[in-house]
Amino acid sequence: MLVKERMTRQPILASPDLPISEALNLMKKERIRRLPVVDKNGHLVGIVSDKDLLHASPSPATSLSVWEVTYLLGKIKIEDVMTKKVITVTEDTPLEDAARIMADNKIGGLPVVKDVSVVGIITETDLFKVFLELLGAREKGVRVTTLVPEVPGELARITQAIASNGGNIIALTQYQGTDSTNRQVMLKVTGMSKDKLLEVLKPVVISVEDARES
Repeated sequence: MLVKERMTRQPILASPDLPISEALNLMKKERIRRLPVVDKNGHLVGIVSDKDLLHASPSPATSLSVWEVTYLLGKIKIEDVMTKKVITVTEDTPLEDAARIMADNKIGGLPVVKDVSVVGIITETDLFKVFLELLGAREKGVRVTTLVPEVPGELARITQAIASNGGNIIALTQYQGTDSTNRQVMLKVTGMSKDKLLEVLKPVVISVEDARES
């Protein structure tokens, strides 16, 4: 899965001279938390988040009058608080690479660029939606976590056992096990009862760690 399959196309953009008060209102209206910043030629020059704008705003405990606060907010522009060294990805970046970049850099979104123009944005919310799909979280079924040997062919044995007994796998993921000799495999299956699925799986796995209808 690539970034272009999950990104938001034609994201809302901002100019460097936009007052932060207007930027905050724009984010609130559009229900977004970050704005790529582009110059008059449409080239990416920065990115600003709602946290950047809130940190730049006067504290509610300020002794300034509402008129003074409004005046100051009108003076502060996005270019004064934006991040100028923007981490970006392209449309053909694998989704897991985008997720790794966000996690490693502790950021919640990445502008997607083509040449120097912004063609989209991929955010942590987009990744959460993919996570839900991969785990079959919005579908009913029997969810089972198993421990399997770390040897070739184990997944094939599991899937064959389920398919030959009429089950349909709607989600399958694997994780690190207790050590280098095994792995955890999580499956979500329809077309079989919980008891039947456990009966089918126990001969082909080391152990069943968890089983529930969800």
